[in-house]
Amino acid sequence: MTVREIKPKELVDLALYKDEQEVINEGIRYILRSRPEYRIEVAVKRYKEESVSLGKAADLAGISLEEMKEVLRSRGVALKGPESKEEIREDAKRARDQTLGTRN
Repeated sequence: MTVREIKPKELVDLALYKDEQEVINEGIRYILRSRPEYRIEVAVKRYKEESVSLGKAADLAGISLEEMKEVLRSRGVALKGPESKEEIREDAKRARDQTLGTRN
């Protein structure tokens, strides 16, 4: 171990965090704040794996639904339609909230 290395366990032992997972979670949040493009990469991957809907991918990426569609199209990812009525409702609510949010 080099002098510069600090292990998650050390921070837990100092009672700065409750456990190592909390240290890791904060580290990931910091990385995603400093490199927002990583959020887009994760969202694209999850959308391609069909583990999230288009609306949820946009939320994860921190961009609008239309921006997410453009990102996917630019990468050659086929857009899928909502698979359930609940997804349609969620997507409509998300679009409505985004529209209302841009008017303020």
